[in-house]
Amino acid sequence: MTTLREALRMDIREVVADPEWQALRESLVGTWKSQGPENAARLRAYVGDFKDPLRVRRVLNYLTGTGFRSGAIACPEAGTLREEVRAAYAWHRAGCS
Repeated sequence: MTTLREALRMDIREVVADPEWQALRESLVGTWKSQGPENAARLRAYVGDFKDPLRVRRVLNYLTGTGFRSGAIACPEAGTLREEVRAAYAWHRAGCS
């Protein structure tokens, strides 16, 4: 498994190269207004137990992207997940993995 340190050093194209991630991300486009809670649940299922630093980085990058920062995507469940992913990211960054 990739460590967070390795994941942080990877080019973003390598980070997002996972076909499962690409399919999930693509399926979320344009669906947040009508399926916000379901989308957050799908992201939660993808990140799983927060032990895979690459999955944590992917989901954190996604949930802190422009759509969420600008308020174009507003979903309380996604906000809750974002905070959980941030905590997992900090945990990995602290070397606890």
